[in-house]
Amino acid sequence: MTDTTTDPRTAETVRSYKNYSQPLWRRVLFTREAAIIGLLIVVIIVAAASVKNFGTPITMTYLLLDVAPILLIALPMTLVIITGEIDLSVASVVGLSSVLLGILHQAGLPIEVAGLIALVAGALGGALNGFLVTVVGLPSLAVTIGTLALYRGLAVGLLGTTAVTDFPEFWTDLAKAKIGETGIPVIMIPFVVLAIVFAIVLHFTPFGRGVFSIGLSSEAATFSGVNVNRTKFILFVLTGTVSALAGIYYTLRFGSARGDNATGLELSVIAAVLLGGVSIFGGRGAIHGVIAGVLLIGVLASALRLANVTSDVINIITGVLLVLSVVSTSFLAWLQKKRLRPGGIKRAGISAAKV
Repeated sequence: MTDTTTDPRTAETVRSYKNYSQPLWRRVLFTREAAIIGLLIVVIIVAAASVKNFGTPITMTYLLLDVAPILLIALPMTLVIITGEIDLSVASVVGLSSVLLGILHQAGLPIEVAGLIALVAGALGGALNGFLVTVVGLPSLAVTIGTLALYRGLAVGLLGTTAVTDFPEFWTDLAKAKIGETGIPVIMIPFVVLAIVFAIVLHFTPFGRGVFSIGLSSEAATFSGVNVNRTKFILFVLTGTVSALAGIYYTLRFGSARGDNATGLELSVIAAVLLGGVSIFGGRGAIHGVIAGVLLIGVLASALRLANVTSDVINIITGVLLVLSVVSTSFLAWLQKKRLRPGGIKRAGISAAKV
């Protein structure tokens, strides 16, 4: 009994169960996500041993405070990129929600109401992106470049060059508070909740399987019963909403609402998502890999700053990591095809001879 079958029309090998019968530990450890997690551990160990004050609790606290907005936005961004789309407007949504929070609170609204309105504004911004991509049919890259400028322009136009700094001390302290004596910021609690929700949705629900299907082939997903446009629209709305949440946190943490808050943050988010194993071409990715990618960039930046490395050099290193993460995806796919091709050709030849 053979362990492979062939299609006589193409003389190509059809993969059988044997190809997927690797032990679980191999399927878990031999992945890009596992490699990123391993690299993160190595970088932490090296940084703690070679950079003064890196391993102190206060350094870890500020590291988590710094990467919290990126961690939040990276969750929905992961799903968007897996579908083959992208959202470059997230940082400008952070700035717009920051300005709305400051203006509305300055006008006399309670901070809770102002924050809720800012979240609604973020959802509407994401809905506009989703409408232009799914209904009008425009490419997400062009759409979100445009709305990046639009939302940032609105933020700067509403507040000008001034800043709102009169926020309740309770909320500004809470944004920087730690969980007991652990040194872990309180903001990690909503992040962990959201991370669990997004992980379950992406990896354990029909909606998540539809997200992967869209990234692999929108046409095939449509014929499989996936509502492609509705799925993408929901993801853009989620991205806008979570970006607004990150903007509220960003504002309260620094105690300042400005139109230029979080400028350039979208590059860090996308770099972390791609570094975490998500394919820029869509169809592949995992939440735990993305979290490791965000933390890796954060740890590198923190260690380099403590080593008195300039921000320009840090940006160069981040850019190199982004390029390598994109190139490695294509290289690994090419290598896998190269590895499988000889066996496939050999078996196909045997089957063709039988025919």
